[in-house]
Amino acid sequence: MIRTSRWWATRTVALLTVVGVAAGGGVAAADPEFPPSFPPSQNQLPQLPSEPELYDVLPIPVPDKDPWYADPPNMADLAPGQIVRTREVQTRILGVPFPVHTRQLLFRSSDVHGNPIVTATSVIVPGIPWTGSPRPVVSFQEAIDSTDSSCNPSHTLQVGTMKEMPLLAGWLAQGFAINVPDFGGKFNTFNTYDEGKMVLDSLRAVKNDTTLGLSDSAIALYGYSGGGSGSIRAAELRQSYAPDVHLSGTAIGGTPGDLVALSEFATTAQPGLTGTANFTMWLGFAALSHHYPDAFDASELLTVEGQQIVADLQSRCVYTAALTGVYRPIDEYFQPGRSLASTPAVLEVLRANSLGQHIPDSPVLWWHSVWDELVPQSTVLPTVQKYWDNGADLRFYTSPIPEHITNAVAGYPPALVWISEILRGLPPGPKVKEDFAPLPPGFPGA
Repeated sequence: MIRTSRWWATRTVALLTVVGVAAGGGVAAADPEFPPSFPPSQNQLPQLPSEPELYDVLPIPVPDKDPWYADPPNMADLAPGQIVRTREVQTRILGVPFPVHTRQLLFRSSDVHGNPIVTATSVIVPGIPWTGSPRPVVSFQEAIDSTDSSCNPSHTLQVGTMKEMPLLAGWLAQGFAINVPDFGGKFNTFNTYDEGKMVLDSLRAVKNDTTLGLSDSAIALYGYSGGGSGSIRAAELRQSYAPDVHLSGTAIGGTPGDLVALSEFATTAQPGLTGTANFTMWLGFAALSHHYPDAFDASELLTVEGQQIVADLQSRCVYTAALTGVYRPIDEYFQPGRSLASTPAVLEVLRANSLGQHIPDSPVLWWHSVWDELVPQSTVLPTVQKYWDNGADLRFYTSPIPEHITNAVAGYPPALVWISEILRGLPPGPKVKEDFAPLPPGFPGA
């Protein structure tokens, strides 16, 4: 499996190199500080070119260089969801213009510590007429899973590289509007509760922009994996944080519940395909260090080589972040006597941001694979049980189809139908908890 991963990774790097050279920008040389070699049992890929380096050569500026994203001088005086500025942009698929109306809103929200921030959302409205009621809205949270603002959908929608764009078609074809927020903010949080705040504030912004005609629309949330994190956190926080935003329901899949358990799994070497999960801990460390620098302090916890890997991951999209971290367990880069599990500040952050701090007060559809190499069932089912025990309006089922990415595709059609029905006013169906774990104890990723 490691050999297969390296074959695929090598060709991906070659493709990135060709794209970069063809665009006229070349590819950045490897940083001499980056570890020149790794233990023979690990991923042997050298430092990869990053997606932001390639985006820099495109005519559409990345958010860090686009003044439209700039903070307003009076940000602290704005209410959550208040619009700072708006613009119309062209949505593209692989660079080809897509015939929809897209309006972007920059709005005020809050970071994980409650400080005021601004972030963006993209509202896509198809040309299909809608009569008889306000046009429904699907808030689509992409699995951004990145550490650079150029990876956010407000940018990738414009350049045509939003990886989940094909999934929007099922709702656009029905005439629904789609809200696609940058729910990680400018600094790209990862599995933290401010994701839910930014989703809810994006919907406040949609309602506040009267030119869209969506102020009274029915709203549903959708997201898989990292997108499910933003969606379900918004559903959890709705009652306390944004009671003015009414949700018809939330559909998610492949989303971790217990971040402590997930970190224990992703930190260590795993056999076969489950070894790819190592990248999630590197990505999580890099992202969480933005907002919890004292807890996730690479200089205190990691060796020099580990610090270099974290520094390299500070500005990457999910593709090269994954290739950098797969089959490279972070527990082999801790300083002597140090670990995540023995660092109280780290455990406090992970516990505080694990799901189940609140119980959603609107219908939820949730699925998870019987075997998921990135997010084991053991990190999910206790949260499902907590929801169930506390009266959540829940429909949970274990998909019999294995593998994380496969279930992003397999779970989409049921979620598409369910969301389409509830947005038309149909009932969400009875509560269901069909969770099962038939894999034997100790099976990798069980």
